[in-house]
Amino acid sequence: MVDVAVVTGAGRGLGAAIADRLARRGMHVVVTDKDEVAARSTVDNLPGQGTAFRLEVTDPEANRVVARHAVGIGSLRVWVCNAGVLFTGGVDEITDEEVRRQVEVNLLGVIYGCRTALEVMRDGELLCLASLAAHGPVPGLAVYAATKAAVLSFCHSVNVEMRAAGRGVRVRALCPDATDTAMVRQVAGSPSSAMLFTGTRLLRAGDVADAAVGMLDSPRAVRTLPAWRGVLLRTSALVPRLAERAVPLLCKYGERRRRQLQ
Repeated sequence: MVDVAVVTGAGRGLGAAIADRLARRGMHVVVTDKDEVAARSTVDNLPGQGTAFRLEVTDPEANRVVARHAVGIGSLRVWVCNAGVLFTGGVDEITDEEVRRQVEVNLLGVIYGCRTALEVMRDGELLCLASLAAHGPVPGLAVYAATKAAVLSFCHSVNVEMRAAGRGVRVRALCPDATDTAMVRQVAGSPSSAMLFTGTRLLRAGDVADAAVGMLDSPRAVRTLPAWRGVLLRTSALVPRLAERAVPLLCKYGERRRRQLQ
């Protein structure tokens, strides 16, 4: 029986790169995106078998339709919760709709996807894309960071639940730094995105996809890219007074780099 993987938000960028890596492993990839045309384009470029589906991840029943399709093809082995949205700005500056959309897509979309997969998956892998922002204070991205921290907590808890229940499902979370994708580029014109540019460079989608799919062969439940950035953010979260002084300086550095990239 053919092994099947579902990837959400795979019409472009990181999701498309992950779908490509899974197809190279011989899996039939169900490529989902709210933009069905983009999903079909990804499928057309896969080095293997795939199916395109329009999916709004915030709709629980729509997730179930995709799951039923996946198990109709073969054995559902991997479900990747990659779909996400990003709006930058002070927490009192972004709109109510931008708050709602980030919470619904970035958090509820992951929860609904994982719950759906667990309804039909006997054993396999749930892989959720969190973010470096999950580890500490990220001014200008407070709501986004909150959703990603919640995703990371959710993955930890569900992974323990699976072990306690004796189920053969493992839950993984990948926390990459800012990646050179359309989602990041579309907010790069705003000074409120400065924290996205405080690393040595934007990560490449292909490199992040390699790390994501590589977690399927690893016992690690969480991986941060790059690891040293995760250490810095976690330290700042543990020492709030240090963060209050250091993070604004980091933002100034990020703003200089942001302007250079324009």
